Amino acid sequence: MGATETMRAWAVENPGPLERGPLSLRSRPMPRAEADELLVRVLVCGVCRTDLHVAEGDLPVHRPGVVPGHEVVGEVVEKGTEVTEFEVGDRVGIAWLRRTCGRCTYCRGGRENLCPRSLYTGWDADGGYAEHTTVPAQYAYRLPPGYADEQLAPLLCAGLIGYRAWLRAQVPDGGRLGIYGFGASAHLTAQVALASGVTVHVLTRSEAARSLALELGAASAGGPADRPPEPLDSAVLFAPVGDLVPVALEALDRGGTLAIAGIHLTDVPVLTYQRHLFYERTVRSVTANTRCDGQEFFRFAARHPLRVTTTPYLFEEADRALADLAGDRVRGAAILRIGSAT
Repeated sequence: MGATETMRAWAVENPGPLERGPLSLRSRPMPRAEADELLVRVLVCGVCRTDLHVAEGDLPVHRPGVVPGHEVVGEVVEKGTEVTEFEVGDRVGIAWLRRTCGRCTYCRGGRENLCPRSLYTGWDADGGYAEHTTVPAQYAYRLPPGYADEQLAPLLCAGLIGYRAWLRAQVPDGGRLGIYGFGASAHLTAQVALASGVTVHVLTRSEAARSLALELGAASAGGPADRPPEPLDSAVLFAPVGDLVPVALEALDRGGTLAIAGIHLTDVPVLTYQRHLFYERTVRSVTANTRCDGQEFFRFAARHPLRVTTTPYLFEEADRALADLAGDRVRGAAILRIGSAT
């Protein structure tokens, strides 16, 4: 590709509230693949709540003018000189975790998601709200068969983080899981739980989301402050609302575990030891995922077909998609159609 070629991309030029227009659609030089990277033509990109946090400045700026988006399905159009695991024309997935050092205690111990030198797609490096992007080949995913491009995109973050949260929640066999918030990630995690023989109770403010939860097989669906119909063995908090932490903890049975899945959470109110933490209740956070988690999740998705509910948007509507996500107007996962998606 010629060095002067350009592409269209959305950039976060002025992080702040959406009504101030932090995203701008611009013409940018075409990126080039480094020796260990792939250049990918973006077909579709999921719209994630983390993108909203980047756009609104809830997450500190790591790269001024960054192109958000880390749920990318695309086609390899160029590969670096060191790349052997992919070929031009391959369909690949690009997720949030972009690079790790490979040398620290966490990387060597199988916990690369905790690497202090980790870098992230759409935060430290330009992501998928663009016609082309790059990815280190060792952090790209081969995707499971049987899914269209638009169905695959949400799996690359909503699915991966939900799967990591599911693991962190330590749901016992045949247990009772509460899910707080029911957007893109939660509706996939619920299906993983149901396929594993777990009873699922959903607690969320959106009436449409409660309806979807029941369609997918949840045993109950109520408001976020409601008490589930039975004590929970585990819970996952997807809504970025700190006020729900004590609510979820009170709903846990003795020995229960709460996993908090978001990268950003509003302040947590004061907890009362006797009401919220006694009887060996546990609170755990979730930080990204490892590549091993991703590969395991995609094997699960190949064995257990997931119903991926999406709301599509044109590439030119990225700012509207983020606004709809912020306003709980998205059913399932929002998707930007950029290339020729299947």
